[in-house]
Amino acid sequence: MGNYTFKGKAAVSVAAIAALALSGCASVGGGDENGGGGDNGGGESGGVVTVAETNAFTAVNSGTPATNLDINGKIGNATREGFIYVNPAQEIQPNEGFGSYEQTSEDPLTVEYTLNDPQWSDGNAIDKADIMLWWATGSGFYDDEDAEAETGTTYFSIAGSTDILGHTDKPEFSEDGKSFTLTYDEPQADWEIAFDDLYLHPAHVVAEQAGMSEDELLSTLEDAPAGDPESPQERPELEEIGTAWGEAFAFSDMPEDESLLLSNGPYQIRDIVENNSVTLEKNENYAGDHEGNLDEITIRTIGDATAQIQALRNGEVDIMAPGNVNKDTIDQVTELDNVEVVDGGQLAYDHLDLNFGSDTFGDENTREAFLKTIPRQQIVDQLVKPVNEDASVLNSQLWVTSQEEYEKTTGENQAEELYGEPDIDAAKELLDGKTPTVRILYNNENPQRVDTFQLIKESAEQAGFKVEDLGDPNWSEKLADGDYDASLFGWVSPGVGTEALSQIFKTGGGGNYNEYSNEEVDKLVDEARSNLDKDSRDDQMVEIDRHTFEDGYGLPLFQSPGFFGVSDQIGGVSEYQPNQDGVFWNVWEWNRQ
Repeated sequence: MGNYTFKGKAAVSVAAIAALALSGCASVGGGDENGGGGDNGGGESGGVVTVAETNAFTAVNSGTPATNLDINGKIGNATREGFIYVNPAQEIQPNEGFGSYEQTSEDPLTVEYTLNDPQWSDGNAIDKADIMLWWATGSGFYDDEDAEAETGTTYFSIAGSTDILGHTDKPEFSEDGKSFTLTYDEPQADWEIAFDDLYLHPAHVVAEQAGMSEDELLSTLEDAPAGDPESPQERPELEEIGTAWGEAFAFSDMPEDESLLLSNGPYQIRDIVENNSVTLEKNENYAGDHEGNLDEITIRTIGDATAQIQALRNGEVDIMAPGNVNKDTIDQVTELDNVEVVDGGQLAYDHLDLNFGSDTFGDENTREAFLKTIPRQQIVDQLVKPVNEDASVLNSQLWVTSQEEYEKTTGENQAEELYGEPDIDAAKELLDGKTPTVRILYNNENPQRVDTFQLIKESAEQAGFKVEDLGDPNWSEKLADGDYDASLFGWVSPGVGTEALSQIFKTGGGGNYNEYSNEEVDKLVDEARSNLDKDSRDDQMVEIDRHTFEDGYGLPLFQSPGFFGVSDQIGGVSEYQPNQDGVFWNVWEWNRQ
């Protein structure tokens, strides 16, 4: 599988609050009044739980374009926390164990934050240096890159966008450093989720990796002026910090330097076996409100749902969270004794994107012709309806069918009129005798993606396209390279915020892998992200949705069904979390009965 998150966070929920996360799989109720998962089932502290997940862990830092995988974010959810998290009803919950925040002015928008003495698992306090690094990462304040002129530098390459914190100046700190204030230059719809803990990493460790002290890192960030793309400067200290932040925390087995494993969440990483498992243990220096109940959690990488079911049946795992969900999987899990099924519709959807930077799809007629061959109804009928008989073709790039805004956008975006049933004759007419080659990148270890690719290939070749199979287990690492004509994968939405608009639809967005660019869409994205009126903001988002279909951006396919299989010996896992955090959204509440 391998889902990417809308960053932000693959993205969430403590990780990826604002962005989308990549999803390699085809891959709701509310919490209690405190935003938690409800009754813990009377379990006791201590014990061990094993979870089966589809993807292999690749990085502690899941905030870069290359590492923004759902599994990295899920493990980050257990080892990172910030000012908020998101419950299954997609409601923002303040996390006062970490700190508090308050909007103190609307004009200009001003927010004051106060830390509640959080700390890293080595006992090092989360302080001014950590906040400055966190803010620097999410704001892009120091960047002076001009991509068109190929000059300057982007110091922190993030999976999401800088559109929220990018509208603030440097934080103003209290004398003791425990409070700080941000002032915005214009309203921001997502101000409450500005600090995404996807980007929070220990400043003292980053400093060491960059070859400097924490005080030197702080001084660099405090003293450096804003980046000026018209007059870029060589700033080697900033480059070292950015490189350390982006690269040092990317590893798929145990690092020699275990300071890279530091946590400020309820659990910390104790062991990593590459492509096999990650073991978490209770963070004994945790200083927040979400202290974990369990002594240990092991996340096993089991890519095949059948193998996950067998492991659950044999008691080798206590929880399974499959990426691909089909009728056979659900039937088998439902029949297991002493196992409960917690199900719902994921905030995830499969889609086919066309690469505007490729020779093939730089041509508008070729894009339209190819999209007219995509058998979306057949894909839904064969791959999704056996699981969810009410499933339908997804006709929005911005919302899934279970969201209330979906009906509004499909009434206006013309998705059905433009790309309903395949029209092979119309595609042939648009091609006018040409036989373009279309190279499709996807995860060929995901059976559902393999089946989807085959259905697309068979239909497109009827119109004259030559479809080349670029299926690759390492597909996510190749998305940013652009050496393909189309990509087939999934996004997992965080369920809150508008950062996905900038991330995947705005020119140069961190998840805009297909080089889509439309000046009107860029303008609408900026307007929506600064619009505090939801109804008006939704209208702007509908316009963005309409443009993507008119431009031949690609096609959404279907919303992914989802479920967790949970042993009845495990408490605290009773609500389906549809966003990218999945079963890990309230990991601190898990217990053995």
